[in-house]
Amino acid sequence: MKIGVFDSGLGGLTVVRAMTEVIKGAQIFYVADTKNAPYGEKTPEQILQYSLNITKYLINTHEIDALILACNTATSSAIKELREMYPSLIIIGTEPGIKPAIEQTTTGKIGVLATPATLQGDKYKQLTQALSMQKSVDIYEQACPGLVEQIEKGEIDSEETQALLEKWLLPMRENNVDTIVLGCTHYPLVSQHIENIMNCNVSLIHTGNAISRHLLSLGTQKGHFNEGDLQVHIHTTGTIQIQIIDSIIKKYENIHFIEIENN
Repeated sequence: MKIGVFDSGLGGLTVVRAMTEVIKGAQIFYVADTKNAPYGEKTPEQILQYSLNITKYLINTHEIDALILACNTATSSAIKELREMYPSLIIIGTEPGIKPAIEQTTTGKIGVLATPATLQGDKYKQLTQALSMQKSVDIYEQACPGLVEQIEKGEIDSEETQALLEKWLLPMRENNVDTIVLGCTHYPLVSQHIENIMNCNVSLIHTGNAISRHLLSLGTQKGHFNEGDLQVHIHTTGTIQIQIIDSIIKKYENIHFIEIENN
């Protein structure tokens, strides 16, 4: 099975990391669109065009069997059009894990950290509205402008990143939030800081494992045998912080790099 995965930068590699623990006998072609990062502060029209360009590249160049939108923002802006354009392709998007958060919370207080575009998107609003009707919960939403850029620059442990997280998380801590949805695939990279700032037993919800299991199920239905070696090929549209990759996918042997265009 040939699997295309893309995100605005390196955050989607947290999904790839989860896939390496589940998927075998496949090739993963990951595109980090670092030239156009972050998607969370672009218009829906721009994000759609970036997504279409990358998908065409992955199909034309690598003949992929499955496409993973490892980006909440791209999923909100592009997945509907992509599924209409490529009905025979396995296409899996990324959504904030509101449902598992509602199932896990004991205080009924849920926090959501996400990009501005994700929180403003219709898909997210429809999801939260539908799920909140199933159980009475209080949802504390927090847009995190600038956090993706900090992570992409390798400033995960910087004082500036710490200060941003403390400002955003203070209302959640004061309101007894016990479950936080990481609504961007970059955010698991600062999960340790989030746990430290919350200073309690907080559950962090991200979707890499669920995506991997769903991909395996759909791939198996189409004849994929989950045996053999897995290769990961990382493609970028701009500069990339190599040291961050090692922190996400540690010592993975079959990683190859190539730079592509996405205008």
